Amino acid sequence: MNILRRFPANLIQRSIASRYYYTNKVKKTTLYSKISPLGNPKSSVYPELQNWVQCGKKVSVAELVRIVHDLRRRKRFLHALEVSKWMKETGVCVFSPTEHAVHLDLIGRVHGFVSAEEYFENLKEQYKNDKTYGALLNCYVRQQNVEKSLSHFQKMKEMGFASSSLTYNNIMCLYTKLGQHGKVPGVLSEMKEDNVAPDNYSFRICINAFGAMSDLERIGAVLRDMERQQDIAMDWNTYAVAAKFYIDGGYRDKAIELLKMSENRLENKDGEGYNHLITLYARLGDKAEVLRLWDLEKEACKRRINQDYLTVLQSLVKIDALKEAEEVLKEWESSGNCYDFRVLNTVIREYAGKCMEEKAEAILEDLARRGKATTPESWELVAVAYAEKGALDNAFKCMKTALGIEVGNRKWRPGLKLVTSVLSWLGDEGSSKEVESFVASLRNCIVVNRQMYHALVKADIREGGSNVDTLLQRMKDDQIETDEETTAILSTRSPC
Repeated sequence: MNILRRFPANLIQRSIASRYYYTNKVKKTTLYSKISPLGNPKSSVYPELQNWVQCGKKVSVAELVRIVHDLRRRKRFLHALEVSKWMKETGVCVFSPTEHAVHLDLIGRVHGFVSAEEYFENLKEQYKNDKTYGALLNCYVRQQNVEKSLSHFQKMKEMGFASSSLTYNNIMCLYTKLGQHGKVPGVLSEMKEDNVAPDNYSFRICINAFGAMSDLERIGAVLRDMERQQDIAMDWNTYAVAAKFYIDGGYRDKAIELLKMSENRLENKDGEGYNHLITLYARLGDKAEVLRLWDLEKEACKRRINQDYLTVLQSLVKIDALKEAEEVLKEWESSGNCYDFRVLNTVIREYAGKCMEEKAEAILEDLARRGKATTPESWELVAVAYAEKGALDNAFKCMKTALGIEVGNRKWRPGLKLVTSVLSWLGDEGSSKEVESFVASLRNCIVVNRQMYHALVKADIREGGSNVDTLLQRMKDDQIETDEETTAILSTRSPC
């Protein structure tokens, strides 16, 4: 029930991609395969559950539990709650304290701790044990309610329900989320005084707290304490967390020592571990180690998922190893993995930032020809690069493409500086039809402004000025006042 599984999240972010691959094999239809694709949180899974049963198909408790677990892992909490609620209401599963705890946690995630409290209070006393009490504590901590968290924690201690490290870890996480890092070590000490054995995660939270306070000496002390514990198996993640803080502190040699210790504890096929170490060596600017670990990862993990390629590409461009990044990109293109624009975009952004906008545009154009999805942000990056070199004709072309990409409900607003530069050039060089079309597209994503009308007026004047009065009226209708620049543009109009 812990709110954090890896720590710290901003340091060693877990790969959201799982190590499964697409195949052409036709799979048997299961309840899981019917529910899993319903990614829209607004769509209910109830119809699929009801339809499955009404069609006379069997449903097992084990499969439903697996579905709930998978939906939680994928952060589809509303859908997980619906499945759990359906299990309970239909009597398919007689809830034990474990199922009640999962259900309570989901209520807290979807509806907040007040609703979770109500569910908890309505439970029979036989179900109020360490699991359900712990789930409610998790709800309080998640919403950072200090008073309720500490009060509930104390009650759990009094009832003998705080016998595992999980409970204390939640309180340490609470202080971490609140930025009160100085209180974390005290909770670890309290845990030891209460004869509750800290686990790896307990120590890792404490390492993070000392790191946040730039106390490297005490990080070392925690590591030594862990290494003395017979029931603690030192893992790669703990050493990696510590190494990050030594990197930030400028202690390169100590950081490398810890990274080597982390690597020695990597299990075979642990792509996530290799990825994290690659990012940390990139922070050190060590290209040789980044490439060495990438080779080891390829050997250990015979198939690489897109997240693996994305990680090493981001690391390589971070240390200006563009040539090596291009080689990795070729590997990805021949890997057979499903299309993921993020992988290509890593190199595209680097090209655009290194004044290699032609190569960036070439990749985007090739993707467009092949019907692959791109993003307006990427085209805008290339447009900015062209504009900075004064190649505004190319910037205009890229912006037209960007404006033509469907973004759905997602908001995209091109930068005002770029838009202003392109409009200024277009007013001087483009046709009235081109300007009108461009302005119409712009109005879909940014508020109409004076520069749009200036471009329209300038283009129209160059073509005879027959529509200037109409444009000025439209400008007035849009509640945009004329200024000195407007007057200067109008002065170029030939007298009738």
